[in-house]
Amino acid sequence: MKIIDRIKNFFRKGGYALTGQTLKTINDHPKINIDPEELDRIRRTFDEYKGRYPKVEYINSTGERQTRDYRTLNMIKTSAELMAGLVFNEQCEIVISDSTEDKETNTYKVADDFIQEVFEHNDFKKNLSEYLEPVYAVGGLAVRPYVDMATGKIELSWALADAFYPLKSNSGGISEGVIKSTTALIENGEHVFYTLLEFHEWEKDIEGNNIYIITNELYKSDTKNEIGKKVPLGELYEELEEETYIKGLSRPLFNYVTPYGFNNINPHSALGLGITDNSKSTLKTINDTFDQFWWEVEMGQRTVFVSDQMLKTLPDESGMPPRQIFDPNVNVYKAMRMNMDEEFVKDVTHDIRVDQYTTAINFLFRILEMELKLSVGTFSFDGRSMKTATEVVSEDSLTFRTRNNHVSNVEKFIKGLIISILELGKATVWNGTKIFDGEIPTDEHIGVDFDDGVFQSRPALMKFYGQAKVFGLIPTVEIIQRVFKVPKEIAEEWMQEIANEQVEMDPVAISQRASEKLFGVDE
Repeated sequence: MKIIDRIKNFFRKGGYALTGQTLKTINDHPKINIDPEELDRIRRTFDEYKGRYPKVEYINSTGERQTRDYRTLNMIKTSAELMAGLVFNEQCEIVISDSTEDKETNTYKVADDFIQEVFEHNDFKKNLSEYLEPVYAVGGLAVRPYVDMATGKIELSWALADAFYPLKSNSGGISEGVIKSTTALIENGEHVFYTLLEFHEWEKDIEGNNIYIITNELYKSDTKNEIGKKVPLGELYEELEEETYIKGLSRPLFNYVTPYGFNNINPHSALGLGITDNSKSTLKTINDTFDQFWWEVEMGQRTVFVSDQMLKTLPDESGMPPRQIFDPNVNVYKAMRMNMDEEFVKDVTHDIRVDQYTTAINFLFRILEMELKLSVGTFSFDGRSMKTATEVVSEDSLTFRTRNNHVSNVEKFIKGLIISILELGKATVWNGTKIFDGEIPTDEHIGVDFDDGVFQSRPALMKFYGQAKVFGLIPTVEIIQRVFKVPKEIAEEWMQEIANEQVEMDPVAISQRASEKLFGVDE
């Protein structure tokens, strides 16, 4: 980029920084304009996902205002955990190849080896399987590759829904965005909070070529909930550049994944929705019902009324009025004036309505399953704990179809991330050589094989493929591959062994071997 262009960008982009203005919220930055309702939604959902709810206020029998914890069934986490486990696990296979049965050589072998090394170095599959849970809980995740210039390795940075904000988007996705990261430190005995804003934007050079620009801004605050005042990068990041220019990229470095579905709460937002964001009223009713159930259990200890005639009067040595007690070691009684002809001790304890609450919560679970598009019976409550279905889910179930919709988004995300990693490696020189210097594939050359084992019962699969074999719809080698998850070479070896065993068991062959044993082999 020409020096004049850099000067122009400085005044256009960095002019705000000269003012020294303090940012209270992310929206105070002139480049960022996110609907405040979207920010509030994400914040509230995160709190609920973490199990943070306001305390319950109530008036006790003496008229005093009291508070207690709000007991909930964290169905946001449960639902998100369930969907994340169904969509992705570490058994997923990711391959880059253009080889076919007619073409044994792989043009993208270098790219495949490079990606496998990067993913293994970053423990990508494990991290993605864990990070997908907050994706489905809150609505989004951004992953950005970067180069550690000390080692020459590509690292992955993960940003949850409350740490990524789109700057520019269209029907093709988000093209520009900002990633926020916060660091808490203690300086001079006081807590301070540093917030790094990392802007990812596009510009054109004088020849009209796209240039990817990463701009870093550091802010410092004494308050956790404020961004703070802009400070020099060197105050926390000594080697971080304020601006980095990258040529040769076809797409943003960050890759953003959301749950499947349209953001109907804010149709103009590029941010995603958590899978339970449209079920908040149902979730509240579930939590209220469970809280009432828990409170009934808490207050369900035995209650006994005793006649005041059976109370003992004990003097108070401190000068306070005398106290009447029934039994100092028992806390279940309440004094009551009774007539002489009444029972002096009455047990008024009521049974806890376990069956009623259990039925109500399970009914609400059916509504939640409908809203989440999950099969009936996915969730169940037995009065003691909440459980998810452990039985095998069939491939024609509602849960399977819903899962497949989410899989398509994750697959697109993985393919985009792979291309971003390869383009970054090709654009970065370390120790005099490019980090990656092979062919960069397109989407059709990247295969992502999600493990569907949770939905597949092996006996059911064998029955299905057996019927398909009878009608001549699938070769036996393919059946072995799919049922037993083995490569084609192994399946072919098994087929040959099966054929040899069948020959050995053939009655004609057995008779011939017996004849040869008795009379010898005809010359």
